[in-house]
Amino acid sequence: MVDVNEIETQEHDVIIIGAGGAGLRAAIECAAQGLDTGVVCKSLLGKAHTVMAEGGMAAAVRNVDDRDNWKVHFRDTMRGGKFLNQWRMAELHAQQAPDRVRELEEWGAVFDRTRDGLINQRNFGGHRYPRLVHVGDRTGLELIRTLQDHGIHQGMEVYMECKILSILTDNGRVSGVLGLWRETGRFVIFKAKAIILATGGGGRCWRVTSNSWEYSGDGLEMAYEAGAELMDIEFTQFHPTGMVWPPSVRGTLVTEGVRGEGGILLNNEGERFMFNYVPERFAPETADTVEEADAWLQDDKNNRRPPELLTRDVVARSILAEVKAGRGSPHGGAFLDIANRREAEFIKRKLPSMHHQFKELAEVDITKDPMEVGPTLHYFMGGIRVDADTQQSTTVPGLFACGECAAGLHGANRLGGNSLSDLVVFGRLAGLGARDYIQNLDSAPGIPADQVTAGVEHARSILNRESGENPFLIHEDIQQVMQDNVGIIRTGEEMSAALTQLEQLDQRTQNVKAHAASQYNAGWHEALDLKPLLLVSEAVTRAALMREESRGAHTRLDFEGEREEWGSVNIVVRKGADGAMEVEKVKRSAPPEELAGIAFATIEELEAANA
Repeated sequence: MVDVNEIETQEHDVIIIGAGGAGLRAAIECAAQGLDTGVVCKSLLGKAHTVMAEGGMAAAVRNVDDRDNWKVHFRDTMRGGKFLNQWRMAELHAQQAPDRVRELEEWGAVFDRTRDGLINQRNFGGHRYPRLVHVGDRTGLELIRTLQDHGIHQGMEVYMECKILSILTDNGRVSGVLGLWRETGRFVIFKAKAIILATGGGGRCWRVTSNSWEYSGDGLEMAYEAGAELMDIEFTQFHPTGMVWPPSVRGTLVTEGVRGEGGILLNNEGERFMFNYVPERFAPETADTVEEADAWLQDDKNNRRPPELLTRDVVARSILAEVKAGRGSPHGGAFLDIANRREAEFIKRKLPSMHHQFKELAEVDITKDPMEVGPTLHYFMGGIRVDADTQQSTTVPGLFACGECAAGLHGANRLGGNSLSDLVVFGRLAGLGARDYIQNLDSAPGIPADQVTAGVEHARSILNRESGENPFLIHEDIQQVMQDNVGIIRTGEEMSAALTQLEQLDQRTQNVKAHAASQYNAGWHEALDLKPLLLVSEAVTRAALMREESRGAHTRLDFEGEREEWGSVNIVVRKGADGAMEVEKVKRSAPPEELAGIAFATIEELEAANA
């Protein structure tokens, strides 16, 4: 029998789950607003997917090209997302990103500089102008360092190596979370008036992914079980360039900054093949006409906006097409060549991490030889459905989400560089939203003993069985199902087969067994991750099966091309009253007239208006 009173309990005004860029920025804001703030990490502080965002942070600070402004950034984001983005979120992001960059500079971020001493910016896929502020190819790492150094002095409490199992609710509003210390295997309750989820995505559902072991979709599953809605979950981004060799590092990210600094993609015939995959209506996020597209491509003579910097969905599908046509690299990818485009010292200075990564992991010197790269599951555009201004869940009072685990900003496809500015813009707004929510509470919520008991007993049951399934093997099977059936190119037949296989895996999971004691038990934690892995896999598959078109990062071989009737529809996933997963098409309201005018304007019109 579980005695709730004997379980360790920590109490704060607000608990942030996840300590990447979004979680740390939310924590900084909460502490600055006078809230007693706790931050819980599944791993160690600083061990976050944020550091993988190497190429830069998108913000219209206008240091390199003064034609840029928030309206053009907003327009690029909407077009890159195929207009499924939440209009208000895209507006807030474009407007506030420059202030967040300058704020980071004030807090000590060391950005690369122009010759005039201003923060430098580089080109990136889908962005009209050079927009990404950067620190070589270590921008995400610098962001984390800056936020940690600043945040640690704000008075927050950090709890590391703690897996959160479930969100606790009292009369429908959040009251805390139940967790488990990875080191000791002991349970812990975090009591709070508000919860901010910043847990990232669920890339570990796929076999080839840039995501590390933490990214099993925990926050998405916890929010779903607590009554939150998931939205746009079918849009999973396969980054075009991950390492494909050796097998031990397959999927490890190769930053888009390599292409931003002049790297080109070649097939095994030495052909620069991306020119063959320019859409007929070229890059709607940057060009309005074929003539404008032709002019855009001519800029390649000046190393500006090459076809390798089309949006990530286009580049990923192009590499896959070359491989299927027999023109791939020896290990099933393409060649990314910057050695023949830039001087060695330039490469070492601008791309130090990539130079080190390939030297250490693949024994390749990228200043002399091309890299082998291929698509890798990298990012979730979809996530928890939230209010744009506050980041509060649309259905669960007191539950907030920001960063990759929140839906809305990126629509059907995220532009490179928008993720880092997303973290700091909406991390701050989540902190402000939590403050306003707590200030308006009339009473503190209580901890429900029955929910705690159920969570503890479920977790312990995995250890108490005499025999059962191996959790690592089940995880491998989940990854294979998703890799084979819900990858870059999808069909209804394959996804229906995936649902059947996932249901079978769910049945096997009910009998999963972790051997040995609770301390330092990797098998136990792997077994606990299976529930979110399966739920997220099912949600992605059901939503993708419902969306009968190809849009952005979602490509259906049996429904090619965008379809007008789906252009104003978001797919929402929720837990039904009977416990089954419900999937619904939700019609979007008409956009604000001013924002629609910006999104559909030509560049010339925006430049004229800005002048």
